[in-house]
Amino acid sequence: MTTYGTISEEAEPSSNSNSVFVSQAKEHIQGGLGTRRPWREMLQTSHFKFPSSFFGAIQRINTNAKHFRANYVIIILLVLFLSLLGHPISLIILIVMMIAWLYLYFLRDTPLVILRFEIDERLVVISLLLITIGLLVLTNVTYNVIVGICVALVIVLVHAMIRETEDLFTMDEDVGVMKGLRDIVKVPLRQPGSSSFTLS
Repeated sequence: MTTYGTISEEAEPSSNSNSVFVSQAKEHIQGGLGTRRPWREMLQTSHFKFPSSFFGAIQRINTNAKHFRANYVIIILLVLFLSLLGHPISLIILIVMMIAWLYLYFLRDTPLVILRFEIDERLVVISLLLITIGLLVLTNVTYNVIVGICVALVIVLVHAMIRETEDLFTMDEDVGVMKGLRDIVKVPLRQPGSSSFTLS
């Protein structure tokens, strides 16, 4: 009996498990940070305008922080990366600690268990934070890290303040409400898993 043209199913499980892990990791990161918005949408100069009041500036910062939060995290990490380019050991430590944060905190579904003891989530966060800060302080880059984070925060705050929000809409997945700065439109979903909806 010939097997010409058939695909063996033995090679699929390893590649399938890798793709499942990658897709789960992507879902976890998007769930925590949200979806990255197109850079063109973020940097449209026609939507840059100074707010008319302090309250308007605060509203813009809140709306833009929710809408562009994944982009803002990328900007902060990029500026931090650039601030450590002159210190390769610190850069390696930062990359290793980012991998540890991803593996031990962001991408973990089940509680962390060491020697049959379940480790509390707060202890994991505090430990990772102290180890990250301690290692960066030991490599004498405290000044670089502080300056890098301050520069990144200034860039993010200035963008969030001057980027108009009238054209931005966010979708609350649970409620099915589209929110803009000026109005709220309720969108009842027909089926939770369906992409179709009707306006009331």
